[in-house]
Amino acid sequence: METFPGEFSEPAPPHLSDATLRDSAHMAGVEFGPADAAVIADLLVRTGVDLVEVGMVSGPDSKDADLILATHEAVGPERSMTLVVVRDRKQVATALDEAERLGVRHIMYSIPTSEQHAALKLGSPSAKFLEALARSAISQAKDRGFHVTFSGEDGARTPRERLVPYVAAGFAAGADRFRLAETVAYLSPWQMEEVVAGITAIDGAEIEIHSHNMLGMAVANSLAALRAGARWISATVGGIGERGGNAPLAELLTALRVVHNDTRFDLSHLTELSRVALRGAGLGEAFQSGPTTPHAFAYELPGQLNNPAAYETLPAELVGNTRRLNVRTRLTPALVKWALTDSGVSVDTASFTSWLADRQEREGRPLLDRDAIRKAAVDFQAA
Repeated sequence: METFPGEFSEPAPPHLSDATLRDSAHMAGVEFGPADAAVIADLLVRTGVDLVEVGMVSGPDSKDADLILATHEAVGPERSMTLVVVRDRKQVATALDEAERLGVRHIMYSIPTSEQHAALKLGSPSAKFLEALARSAISQAKDRGFHVTFSGEDGARTPRERLVPYVAAGFAAGADRFRLAETVAYLSPWQMEEVVAGITAIDGAEIEIHSHNMLGMAVANSLAALRAGARWISATVGGIGERGGNAPLAELLTALRVVHNDTRFDLSHLTELSRVALRGAGLGEAFQSGPTTPHAFAYELPGQLNNPAAYETLPAELVGNTRRLNVRTRLTPALVKWALTDSGVSVDTASFTSWLADRQEREGRPLLDRDAIRKAAVDFQAA
């Protein structure tokens, strides 16, 4: 379709990878076990996520072996991907040995591309050294039959004149996909679009975006990368991850549905997925935002409960969540009537509302939900 300046051409629907079982390892105090990994991986695949990224391998006897094997058992090695650490040719060879032992089919190399990160982690900021290292690592993996994604760690802060030749060298060596890592949240959506357009222009380039959310723009930057030609988006459940977390999966998928009418994903698993992952991570539900939180569809105005379609971008049921009442002082007969619907409890709503409001005042205004109101109605009947 021909487009003109200022017009928007609908991007191709993206593939999704989820890094919850990998990026969580970098988040202070968070560690998933094999049982968590199996449940999370299964729910991710049932949602429609293409690849479940799990664990890291740097050499023999990987500490993530049990996590990787549990994920393979749950969803199969073709639906999972493991990060392989790159330091030098010999170390890469031993890491690939371990990946083969674990039955890994998809690997992702993380290689720092910015001068700051390259000097810190590889001991050299040289762009030529980085390109040679990437070519060597990619060639070794392709010779063994792996599907290879190579990443530009801190790629968002890497100047174009340094980043583009690196990406081109990786694809020339046989890589299947390049992941632009916004390791340090740095770009606005319009800047992200420009950066990604510069690398999608490389012949044969399949690009993935992996954003961190320190500036609260990970989803927006992911959509901007998609608009610029990226074909993959990396996310995590609840935004779990270091430095403000990653692009949160639920917000990303609901944004794809609303903004791009992308209905390929089964959103009904998202609330269960968020609760399982956050419980396994030892994080409270207050950590997350978006449509899977307990407060996402909680109301205290009767109009919102009785006419939810007028207030909701998407219905609670679509993401496996529920609509609920949470109220302290704004108690009205209309709210009470909604709470008691189909409860089997029959009271005069006006009298009961007045009685309950007085009790709330005496007890320090505790939070009332539907169950609490129903229990109070039973107390009122017995009084």
